[in-house]
Amino acid sequence: MQKAVIVYYLTEKKNNLDELNQLLSEGWKVISQNPMSNGQGNASNSLVIVEK
Repeated sequence: MQKAVIVYYLTEKKNNLDELNQLLSEGWKVISQNPMSNGQGNASNSLVIVEK
């Protein structure tokens, strides 16, 4: 089974890294990662595909 997660990071407090970390702690493995940011602003976005 695969799942797509869009990870965003704006600041230390405004991000969803906990969501990705939770999946990894449950045994999911990252199989693909692609940046989605356009380089403008402070936010970073990435499409992460995980598999279990």
